[in-house]
Order: sequence, then structure tokens, then C-alpha cells
Amino acid sequence: MSEGYAIELYFDPALENQVLKAWNTFARRQISTKLINNESRPHITLFSTAFFDSARLESVIRNFVSKQEPLSISFSTIGSFSSEDDVLFFSPTPSLSLLQLQSQLCDTMKKEGVEISEDYRVDSWVPFCPVALEVPKSRIAEAFSVLRDLKLPVNGYGVEIGLVEFSPVREVFSFALGNNTLES
Repeated sequence: MSEGYAIELYFDPALENQVLKAWNTFARRQISTKLINNESRPHITLFSTAFFDSARLESVIRNFVSKQEPLSISFSTIGSFSSEDDVLFFSPTPSLSLLQLQSQLCDTMKKEGVEISEDYRVDSWVPFCPVALEVPKSRIAEAFSVLRDLKLPVNGYGVEIGLVEFSPVREVFSFALGNNTLES
């Protein structure tokens, strides 16, 4: 039984590789391997919910994605959420195109009767790209030091949107922005 679903923004190969470099550094230092072990792809979560009728909403998402263009992404800061998950992340510079993409996606989901949780409402959504999950509290300072050693900003493009079911992570489908063909 799945814990939930997420709609994620994926990156061009160069930007994806920069994020994977951070993931691999954390794995090599045995700080965090969860993202690699979960077989996640580097991403920004645009929307998440406990229930999602993927069969019914696949064409809605395909249509939405086909009207969007790839967008510039610049990871300019590092951060963390202090929660039981101890998440470290890259934070994108909040561009109008990223904020509009997420807002329009939520509007589209609302029109289809999908409830938007507080975390993904326009006035409270915090865009981030996870780079480490479940970092032991005793290693948070070391993990931040690793992130500080990476050369930011890291720039690239958001080029694809996918639906994943978790946990474990399983991609249900994905579509290239501006393209009406099924990618997987």
C-alpha cells in the first residue's frame, strides 16, 4: 500500500548530475543514502497527496505539461527542515516561472477535485530539491560543510514532470515539458 503520490519537476541531465554528485558524496561519507536507496530522481516536489487517481488524471497532467515550457532553475542556497526526517536541500532562487508552474498545477488539480494540502498552497509552498534525508543529528554540521564545499549557484532547467508513488518510490509516468508524448 502506498503512502502517497507526488508530482515532481525533473531537471536536464547536467543539473541532475550536479544534484547526484551531492547525493553520492553523502553516500560515500555514509551520512545519508536514502535518496539513492529509494531510487529517487533529483527533483523539486510540486504537489503531494495521500490519494491520486493516476489512471483518471494522467491525461489531465499530460495536457497541462504540454502547455508548459522548460524553465530555468538556479540552486543558489542550501537549507534544512528541522523535522524527524532531517532533510538537507538545495533551494532554487524563486523565479516567477517556477512559482507560476506550481500554482497552475495546483489550480488544475483543484479543478479535478484533488485537495491541495497546506504545504502546497500558493502562499505556503517552499520549493526545494532534497540532497540528504534522515541525516543523523550528530552529523548535521558535517553535512552542511559538505554542501558548502559545492560550488553554488548550480544552474540548469526543469524539463520534465513526473508522477511518483511512494514508498518505495515508483515512477508512474512522466512527460517532457512542452511535449505531448509519453516518456515512460
